[in-house]
Amino acid sequence: MLSKAQETDAARQALARLLPLAEEAARRLGRRAVLMEVCGTHTMAIARSGIKSLLAGSLDLRSGPGCPVCVTEQRDIDKIIAMAGQPGVVIATFGDMLRVPGTKTSLEVERARGARVEIFYSPMEAVEFAARHPQKEVVFLGVGFETTTPALALSIAAAKSRGLTNYSVFSVHKLVPPVMRALLSDPDLNIDGLLLPGHVCTITGRKAFDFVSAEYRAPAVVAGFEPVDILEAIYALLKQITAGQARTLNGYARLVREEGNRKAKEIMAEIFEPTGAAWRGFGEIAQSGLTIRKSYADYDAAVRFPVEVPEALPPKGCACGEVLKGKITADKCKLFGRVCTPSSPVGPCMVSLEGACAAYYQYERHEV
Repeated sequence: MLSKAQETDAARQALARLLPLAEEAARRLGRRAVLMEVCGTHTMAIARSGIKSLLAGSLDLRSGPGCPVCVTEQRDIDKIIAMAGQPGVVIATFGDMLRVPGTKTSLEVERARGARVEIFYSPMEAVEFAARHPQKEVVFLGVGFETTTPALALSIAAAKSRGLTNYSVFSVHKLVPPVMRALLSDPDLNIDGLLLPGHVCTITGRKAFDFVSAEYRAPAVVAGFEPVDILEAIYALLKQITAGQARTLNGYARLVREEGNRKAKEIMAEIFEPTGAAWRGFGEIAQSGLTIRKSYADYDAAVRFPVEVPEALPPKGCACGEVLKGKITADKCKLFGRVCTPSSPVGPCMVSLEGACAAYYQYERHEV
């Protein structure tokens, strides 16, 4: 374990090695290299550490669809809010869903109006809550990627083993590899290399992302979350770019294995199955979502508490979709910092703890 001083020194050394390589990559490409971090935690870490501003003259860092709250489609947000209005239903959620704006309202507003919305740090806490309140229908919001899905699956298995009949999950979980295929297939998006999501890869394994380099000829590196991890991953990407190579490398070997977490993948496969899903900014992507299997339908909130909501459009003027595709940076949205702020968010990218707009507003913005 490195001390803070050692981490800082290692980051400085990594930066010193990286900058000449960025210049070489720019000469080879005829422009600055464009790299994308796919993970929202990377987005926040890059903004907090000042990495983006340090590298601004050398390469272009873009945020991608790595924030699960942000990519949740507007209509799904409206369904979640409508479910909060069902009699006897308690919505159980992680904190960053509370203020995500739906078309007309939010969970925060509905809670102020009397809806029961409880914040939990883990799905198992919600299972315990359901056990203590058998007269309430506890619906956990399953919003996340492969990282959080195993915990939701375990909560369903636990509820079933305990004979609880008042716990269910509303699943809008999504899978990262399909959206990366959508990104890499977009002819309008020129990405020279990808920082792969370390947390997701602890579950999926490195090999799950081999297609990035094998099929799309894009360099990719699984990255950790300390500044030195991120800088070393960027260095590894630039080395591939300057050498004309495309490989999927593991820069987070202390936690990520080739095949991932077998037990986590097994419980996911037992409870969930892939399905088509709508993503904010991308539309429908085949086999990119997770639905609860019919054998566990008693724990599927979408089956138990069906709600109908109108077709929903993104908020007028909100550019979250373009930000999530890496086509623009947060500050290029016309609403950013003027109409849309953390205290009065228009889109989810300004609300989520992993949102690109929230990260830019907190750490990188200038007066607008």
